[in-house]
Amino acid sequence: DAPKKEIWSSMLDGVSSGRRLPEKTAFILGGTPSSQRDFLASLSTEPKTRRPQDRSQPRQPPVANSFALGYTYQDVMDADQEDTLARLSLYLLHTPSTSFAPLLRPLLTPSNIPHSTIVILLDWNEPWSWLRQLRAWIRALRQLMLSLDDECKYALEDNMKSWREGKSQPSSGASANADAAPSTDEDVQIPLGPGEWDAPLGLPLIVVAQNASHIENLEKERGWKDEEFDFILQYLRTVLLKHGAALMYTMPAATVQTNAQLQTLVHSCLGITNLLGKDRGGGTVKHNVVDRERVLVPVRWDSWGKIRILREGFDVEGVSKQWGQDIEKSDSKDPQSGDTSADEPTSDAGEPDTADSVTLYEDIIRSPDADNVLISTSKASSNGTSVEVQAQDQQQFLGQQLEILERLRLEDEREKASNAAKKPPSALPPVSSDGGRSASAASGSGVVEEHIGPVQFNMGGIQVDAEDVVRRIKTLGREPHENMAVASPGASTPSATDNMDSDTLMSFFSGLAKR
Repeated sequence: DAPKKEIWSSMLDGVSSGRRLPEKTAFILGGTPSSQRDFLASLSTEPKTRRPQDRSQPRQPPVANSFALGYTYQDVMDADQEDTLARLSLYLLHTPSTSFAPLLRPLLTPSNIPHSTIVILLDWNEPWSWLRQLRAWIRALRQLMLSLDDECKYALEDNMKSWREGKSQPSSGASANADAAPSTDEDVQIPLGPGEWDAPLGLPLIVVAQNASHIENLEKERGWKDEEFDFILQYLRTVLLKHGAALMYTMPAATVQTNAQLQTLVHSCLGITNLLGKDRGGGTVKHNVVDRERVLVPVRWDSWGKIRILREGFDVEGVSKQWGQDIEKSDSKDPQSGDTSADEPTSDAGEPDTADSVTLYEDIIRSPDADNVLISTSKASSNGTSVEVQAQDQQQFLGQQLEILERLRLEDEREKASNAAKKPPSALPPVSSDGGRSASAASGSGVVEEHIGPVQFNMGGIQVDAEDVVRRIKTLGREPHENMAVASPGASTPSATDNMDSDTLMSFFSGLAKR
């Protein structure tokens, strides 16, 4: 008997391979965990509103991007939300450190490189730090590409070659076609212009500037004008042109058409076709460099000539040349060292190089913190003082404070001793021969009265002045004696008992006055 043909296995294998989804990869770099989630929400093609009872729809995949290298995935749907076109794996990283290179290196394989792209997120809340962030990411990515094996490097070169050769002449009023792979037709190829694709990374690059609605706040709060916004756009386009990158501004409350443009831009770099219907704004990527809140520069569209048209006086050649020198400075270092050199570059003599592209950008687009320091420095220089203060050792500072406290304690003790020597004795002041107090007692009483005022007390609901009562008692004690001496000069003097009573009363009321 002839052997039976296994037709079912071949049929099942064909069906399973037909249902296998194309795998695409996107590396989302920069931003914060929150801004990365906003970008993923704008990139998703799944319906934003779902019925709670509809269990046929799959659950949203979780987004893990709080630590190190994050991950999530999305299913790319067609225009009718019926078929899944591809499975998009998203790897998220928000720190430009080569310490994470071992996590990214296994993801770049010869088979995966042609189906991968890179997205760098910027934020309009801090446009003055954009060039510094871009330089750190480009340096880290270049070191990562240099650390790959030869087979991966060949795949990167072939991938970039196909993208460079795909630069076609755009039709009038049209845009780059998003659902077509890079074309190699010699009839439509044109040579690359100056500054184009000078430093390709090996993967398509897209830079997304989020929160473009903050542009209005920069106008009101910082006083920025069209000159500043045009300078930022020209600088970014010049820098990104060297890497063959695309640029797009987005807003938090973006419209369906804006999200469709973002989705088409990203998916076109991944070779995913027929994503969105033309009625929803998809299908093609339309360039826009006029509306400053909706800027969109597609891949293989920009040139130096188009950058110069935006505003005259911009040195596009100088910026492009300086940027190329800045990103080359870190390539000579060991990719495994983990040194991103995100700080200011240094010259051969070890001194800071102040003519780099980042410094030129930050001289025009100044940070508010730098402006505050500049104002403080100008005020300090006019007063002859310095803004910078050298921090003192903690133990030395505490020792100096101890000496000051000890000196203050000794001064307090000397002051107390001096006051005690000047203070009159607490005993009852001596009584003069005429029944009154001595001069020293009177002077001491005057000092007390100057500080606390007259002493009064309540007797039967009547406020009585103690000093006045003592004075009246003295007067009453002297007047009878004087009258008796005048009436009968030969009579005897008052008895000792009368004097004792007057002295006792005077002592009693003097004691009240002392209280």
